[in-house]
Amino acid sequence: MVFVVAFYAGFLNIGGFDHLFQIPLGSKLSVSENNFWVSPNSYFAFGFFNISDQPNQYSVGIRFNSKLIPVDKQDVVWVVGADLTVGDSSYFQIKNDGDMVLVDSLKGVTVWTSKTSLLSVASAAVQDNGNFVLFTEKKNVVWQSFDLPSDTLLPGQNFSVLHTLRAASRNSMSSYYSLFMNASGQLQLRWDSHVTFWTSRSPSSSNVTALLMSNGALQIRDQRWKPIWSVFGEDHNDSIRFRYLRLDVDGNMRLYSWSEASRSWRTVWQAVENQCNVFATCGQHGICVFTESASPVCKCPFRLTNESIPRCLIPTPQLCKSGSNMLNYQHMFLYGMYPPNDDLVSGISSQECESLCLNDRLCTAATFTNDGTARCLLKKTPYLSGYADPSLSSVSFVKKCSDPMAVNPSIVTSSRDTKHKGPFELCVPCLLGAVSGTSVLFIMVQMVVLFLIFRRRRISLRRKASLGYAGANTNGLIVLSFSEIKDVTGNLEHQIGPTMFKGMLPNNQPVAVKDMKSTIEERKYRVAVSKLGSIYHKNLIKLEGYCCELNHRFLIYEYAENGSIQKYIEDPKLCKKLTWGKRVEICLSVARAICYLHTGCREFVSHGNLKCENVVLDEKFEAKVTEFGLHRVITETTSSSASSAERDVEDYGKMVLTIVSGSKGDEDLSHWVYKEWMEGNAPSVVDRRINGGVDLGELDRVLRIAFWCLQVDERMRPSVREVVKVLEGTLSVDPPPPPFASQRQPEEEESSDAGSEPDSRRF
Repeated sequence: MVFVVAFYAGFLNIGGFDHLFQIPLGSKLSVSENNFWVSPNSYFAFGFFNISDQPNQYSVGIRFNSKLIPVDKQDVVWVVGADLTVGDSSYFQIKNDGDMVLVDSLKGVTVWTSKTSLLSVASAAVQDNGNFVLFTEKKNVVWQSFDLPSDTLLPGQNFSVLHTLRAASRNSMSSYYSLFMNASGQLQLRWDSHVTFWTSRSPSSSNVTALLMSNGALQIRDQRWKPIWSVFGEDHNDSIRFRYLRLDVDGNMRLYSWSEASRSWRTVWQAVENQCNVFATCGQHGICVFTESASPVCKCPFRLTNESIPRCLIPTPQLCKSGSNMLNYQHMFLYGMYPPNDDLVSGISSQECESLCLNDRLCTAATFTNDGTARCLLKKTPYLSGYADPSLSSVSFVKKCSDPMAVNPSIVTSSRDTKHKGPFELCVPCLLGAVSGTSVLFIMVQMVVLFLIFRRRRISLRRKASLGYAGANTNGLIVLSFSEIKDVTGNLEHQIGPTMFKGMLPNNQPVAVKDMKSTIEERKYRVAVSKLGSIYHKNLIKLEGYCCELNHRFLIYEYAENGSIQKYIEDPKLCKKLTWGKRVEICLSVARAICYLHTGCREFVSHGNLKCENVVLDEKFEAKVTEFGLHRVITETTSSSASSAERDVEDYGKMVLTIVSGSKGDEDLSHWVYKEWMEGNAPSVVDRRINGGVDLGELDRVLRIAFWCLQVDERMRPSVREVVKVLEGTLSVDPPPPPFASQRQPEEEESSDAGSEPDSRRF
């Protein structure tokens, strides 16, 4: 009854039966009210639901709603933002200007927007086929969820060239899986964008569309709507009411049908019959062993680390003190994970393949395919995965240290034990000992951390009490008078920036003092500074105090001894300290800092002026971001969190190109770097003053995410959280389009063309 009232109340004074199911502007859904928008046939509902393993983590989107399907089997078919989750005080609204927003009320942040405020939206509706649509007054479709699939296709939903489905991000491995239609019109299941492990094998044609038919057939059709490739479910042409196609978290694509007899979803077709043939099925957890009587299992014949998430690693060959030897695994195929590419040598024997890896210092393992091709695949990464099956003709060789003490003997199966236990059995007492030791160590670390926090707090209070200044506020910030500011900075003589001065507190602690040159009202200034003072992250410069006296406004920061990275980029001698590894580390550190400002603080905080001058290096040469959130201090009003976040992302992209190239991050630089990257000349854009070489895989990843950040169409830019995942290597990123030409339609076409939210297609 609550739902009926909430639903009908928004549709009074609208005539006609069809209009009863139109959703007017201003309509709102919330987690607390548990209200939904429903299709006319009641088969689908749009609203909030919990699909994660964590409590109070909600997504919003479309799910099945039919009374024929039990509530716990009403699967989700579309999610706003692909993998966005919000708290239990959040809401989704169609604003009066036609823009749709998802707001996490706990943080007061708009985490998703449809960017449809300029498309003359008049109403919305959940259609009988599960499509959520925005209409104009003339009933023209200007936006629809069918254009932005997350991980599922419904009958009648088109899937066109260059479109992508992305598996739900339940873990770091599943976020790499995608279904992609390439430029030749072929469907591909991929991992990490460039590893294809299944293809539709359809005739090459660029003007085609994939479509799930209501009769249970998945087809690719040409421009004349003629099928050129088809697969059929087991119940093809049967009278089935509900079907859907989903890219599951295990990387396989399956067609599901609702069985009224068993009251459950039944798999009637899957793209890859043997799950072990799905790339990275076992991820970092070992080798996939297929069993006909049960699901595939993952086993590790190499090494099991004692991390909280165990990973199957090969001991790093460089650590072997007494040389290496090779372990032999019959009927096993291995592939590298990070990166997945292998060095290929053809026309050699298995003995030569083994010898090549043994004598290569960087080689960790090799697989020889004995199927007539005589190919040797060499891997140079400790992260390996693969599959084993008695029918395989492949043999794999894994490098092992001859010195048993080169790695932790408590977690490595020795060659002698392997003979008795078999390659896939684990040492249970060893694991129990490792777990017990880890638990004790964890408790001791916690006690030490608590002691250090308590000690640091006492020292901080004593230090501030010993300064003899006006005092400290409730956040522990030092409050100085203007005369004390002059004493600390030597009458503002030690200038280290346009409005920044070096100072020294009486306890000999160096500080950086910034003249705000602002006349903001005192109360608002103190409130804004107090909020900034409560922010702490290892990659953010700490705000130590402030001055607010008459017309004087100063901020006091911790001092970074090595100055800004801009200084290092401009100086021919200092720049050599910025090796390639250090530059990538700086990019990641800055991304983590901005991500914390956007999502980790009690309230959203934008930087507002991110550039190389505002990234400094401390005494340990670690990057820290400074001068964040100053718009809160300088201005009395702030822009929306959404636009501020997008500005930070754009500034970050410019900064990354500057760090990589050593040049100023203007528009001409962006065009040039993108042109060189597209032509395969990415190494030519790297700062030539870098010593020690460049990791080409890292370079490609860094440039890709920078180009996405620089998209003119703000809807296409990633969140900073996605940037961090890409740089960490836990999220893949597709090749970006030119970032310098807007993907939006001209204004005169906006009334009839759909907008786009490509988050689910990028990552």
